[in-house]
Amino acid sequence: MPRTTTVESSGCPPIRALTFDVLGLIKVVEARVDNRLAKMVDRWGEPDSSRCILAASLNDRKSNPLLAIARKCCAIEILNPLNGNVFAEIADAANDGQKPEDDPVVGLHLFKNGGTDGSCTVLTCTTKGNACMRSFTVSNSLKDSTSDCSTISWKVFGAGNILCSKVDTSETHAVFGGKGVEVNIWDLQKCTKIWTAKSPPKNSLGIFTPSWFTSATFLCEDDHRKVVAGTNCHQVRLYDASAQRRPVISIDFRETAIKAVSEDLDGYTIYAGNSSGDLASFDIRTGKMLGSFMGQCSGSIRSIDRHPNFPVIASCGIDSYLRIWDIKSRQLLSAVYLKQSLNSVLFDSNFSGEGWFIYICVLCHATILIWDNQKAQLFSFT
Repeated sequence: MPRTTTVESSGCPPIRALTFDVLGLIKVVEARVDNRLAKMVDRWGEPDSSRCILAASLNDRKSNPLLAIARKCCAIEILNPLNGNVFAEIADAANDGQKPEDDPVVGLHLFKNGGTDGSCTVLTCTTKGNACMRSFTVSNSLKDSTSDCSTISWKVFGAGNILCSKVDTSETHAVFGGKGVEVNIWDLQKCTKIWTAKSPPKNSLGIFTPSWFTSATFLCEDDHRKVVAGTNCHQVRLYDASAQRRPVISIDFRETAIKAVSEDLDGYTIYAGNSSGDLASFDIRTGKMLGSFMGQCSGSIRSIDRHPNFPVIASCGIDSYLRIWDIKSRQLLSAVYLKQSLNSVLFDSNFSGEGWFIYICVLCHATILIWDNQKAQLFSFT
């Protein structure tokens, strides 16, 4: 069984997090109101390294939430994030017929503005820059879900490898970057590139550092022109498309590559994790580090997610731990060992942590019906 590391804290707020690992498993971690210690409560899928989950995106709306995942075998799946049921599964058509291992999916976004009729739109981007935006109809059963004809494909970059991508809050713009690929912003409504960054000048020794971006995110919700990117040369950079093409601010953080960056709700705080397991927060307005999070991770950090309601962040990586942190004190609230190396973590913002929502109906033959709102399941007892 996965073990939980006990730490000296008052416990986690009621949270629910979904983790995605290298063996293709989705694991659900919860901390409830009556038990503030985070623990694994569910696991979906069977271990298979060929179905490793490379990227995930969650549309956690209150009604009919959806979860999209991209696997190593180039399959894109749409699931119910409450119980893990698969609604739809499609092959990634943007890889130009190449083998999945030669052109894996590195970027995935499930649009939140899907229709009430069950339609949804997914944006994918592969390592070689093949982007595809496809729409399909989601049904309650896998066999009834169909892919629509509205598929738009384009080439993000002609050379280099895409390593990171992110869609802004308004879902009208996306940022891409990678090894040999400068940070560039695209208008998703027109499928056109509107801005490309410029490499920093040579240093005092005349050495030019080639472009190698490992992670990227938009700084704030209401401005798609400000982008924060992490690099392989242990820098966190702020780009402002309205000001200049070169970085406005560059922050050196430790000595190893930045592997994950995430923005805060305040619009100026950035969380960054590197390949040595260091995690810190920065005020991007001044370029100063606010502090390091207490509790050394023993492996590379691959994903950071900020909870939309509570002042906590979650981090995960190759040491197989999901860690929950308090962003004010930067103290570790809980750490859950999940056995496999983790690639990504996402918070479910609609989780209440109150357990069962019970509706009792006594029929003529004394049947009691109980509805679990978190898992969307009905149980009957006679």
